[in-house]
Amino acid sequence: MSEANGTDTLLRLDHVTVRFGETVALDRVSLSLRRGETCVIQGSAGSGKTILLKTALGLIVPDEGHVYLFGVDTRTARESELNQLRSRMGILFQEGGLFDSMTIEENVGYPLVNMKSLECPPEEVLERVQQALDFVELGHTLAKVPSELSGGMRRRVGIARAVVTEPALLLYDSPTAGLDPITANTIMVLIAKERDTRGTATALATHRYQDGVLLANYRYNAHTERLEHAGGRDLRTRFVVLGEGRIVFEGTQEELEASEDPYISKFAKPLKDQPLPE
Repeated sequence: MSEANGTDTLLRLDHVTVRFGETVALDRVSLSLRRGETCVIQGSAGSGKTILLKTALGLIVPDEGHVYLFGVDTRTARESELNQLRSRMGILFQEGGLFDSMTIEENVGYPLVNMKSLECPPEEVLERVQQALDFVELGHTLAKVPSELSGGMRRRVGIARAVVTEPALLLYDSPTAGLDPITANTIMVLIAKERDTRGTATALATHRYQDGVLLANYRYNAHTERLEHAGGRDLRTRFVVLGEGRIVFEGTQEELEASEDPYISKFAKPLKDQPLPE
């Protein structure tokens, strides 16, 4: 599949297997993501969520199968071509993944300065960094370093760095892990804001079911600058559950909640005492 052939599939994993020695981290995983779609990835610790994202990004080469980014097979692409493909993606690593020795300005600007395929003129870097930080409401932190910010603020800076290149595809690895409910909700609002204002394809690995429910049921209104209920289930959000490196479930929120499989059903926990937007 390729954009040139008239499809809007940005990411496709085709029977991907990843091994580390005798350990199978991903086992014949097939998954696709189109422009504007959301894929919520759940699973127990060690089920393969982070490995899947790193494989999608091209940081891990599969032992079997193929990964197609924007229609290009990453196994046969040249390194220069891979770098160009990666410049069209953004990723938020666990804990934000910021460089401790760099200022916030330098952290957010890092992709613009170091991804040569972006061809961002030096005189435009600061303006784009400021815009990205304003997007996450941290425009005043340019001169600070990560240690001066709270955990939630560092995660928001990570989002700014992920979106500063205006990518078509965004990957989030446990963006709300370890955060209090209110801060976690703020992070999810920003993720929805990016998706809905720019039509970004979103893959989100998370331990929190309510993160997926928010993305499936709420849309960001740029006029009111608030999340609004979508008025029904959103079929452009899919839930995926991994177990021992395999996809053991893929479907809608209703289908996930209706599953009677003991392993699958534990990822659709009741949402009482878990705040969502009003």
